[in-house]
Amino acid sequence: MRKGSPVSDTPVNGTVAPGYEDVVRVFTRSFEHGEVGAGVCAYADGRKVVDLWGGWADEAKTRPWERDTIACTYSAVKGMTATCAHRLIERGLLELDEPVATYWPEFAQAGKEKITVRMVLSHQSGLPWANAPFPIEKRFDWDTMTDALARSTPMWEPGTKAAYHGGSFGFLVGEMLRRIDGRSLTQYFKDEIAGPVAADYLIAVGDEEARCAEMVGSKDDAGPANTPQWHAAGDGAATAFGTAEGLARVYAALARGGELDGVRVLRPETIDAAVQEQVPSAGVNNYEEMGPVGLGYQLLWKMFPAVEYTGMFGHTGMGGSVGLADPFNKVGFGWVMNKLHVGAVYHVQAAVYRALAALRDG
Repeated sequence: MRKGSPVSDTPVNGTVAPGYEDVVRVFTRSFEHGEVGAGVCAYADGRKVVDLWGGWADEAKTRPWERDTIACTYSAVKGMTATCAHRLIERGLLELDEPVATYWPEFAQAGKEKITVRMVLSHQSGLPWANAPFPIEKRFDWDTMTDALARSTPMWEPGTKAAYHGGSFGFLVGEMLRRIDGRSLTQYFKDEIAGPVAADYLIAVGDEEARCAEMVGSKDDAGPANTPQWHAAGDGAATAFGTAEGLARVYAALARGGELDGVRVLRPETIDAAVQEQVPSAGVNNYEEMGPVGLGYQLLWKMFPAVEYTGMFGHTGMGGSVGLADPFNKVGFGWVMNKLHVGAVYHVQAAVYRALAALRDG
């Protein structure tokens, strides 16, 4: 445990395993280069090797970032939503090539009868957002949004093109889950994944608002995330809050065949199938917005060729948050922060990998 650092007065706390000491220096430097508050956590083959947090939970720098401070991870939650879907798939409750309407009958209207589960998970359904009318003040209300999506018309022929379903992904996947299981996406994730694997990650914040970091950035990007409505939304696409360790623990399991500390999240064959690239029939994929995807996960090794051999997958979030699994090195990694678009995560992640390589080569 350390407080402060040789290069900054910013409070930095946490632990690193022997050989990872330089990660502390790089992480601390990130606050000199614009980060306000952040956390980073990494597991190597099921062992926690980095767990650091520091800076401030508010823009005014009056609240130190604590071990249990949670930050909005924006689209990084899509990886958690996808993991819930894959638990249903491996149990035979959800079939990839079945129409969505098999599980959600109201969805079979406005030209969506043949949209499959696979198309939804791979952003090919043609519903990047709801285009049927709904009251804008109810944009976070689950029943309102799923009803609007059920009434919406695909914006392209489903299955022929992939484009990022930024706001609709969680509602589409979560409503299928709710129809099959009866639980909300928020409750299912808590009961089936976060609770068993001890991941401090909340798809909906509930009564834990006091732990939320103030998100810092433009009014349009950061502003909504600081409201009670956003905290309670549980949309499975952008509104979740968690710690870096919360993200890292889920991906630490996925990086080593689906198991961590005796808890199985998914089976190895389920993970292997989930990270196969899904290419639309017409080969059209908006890589600028989304990058190559499997079934709900971004295929990070295809987005960043330097890590091709690792098979790295996960999901990034607006502003810099990320959770990822690296099956080659059996690494689970999580980064959360409250100031958007600083980019220190790249330097900190590189420091983690330098230490990993040095220890392996040594």
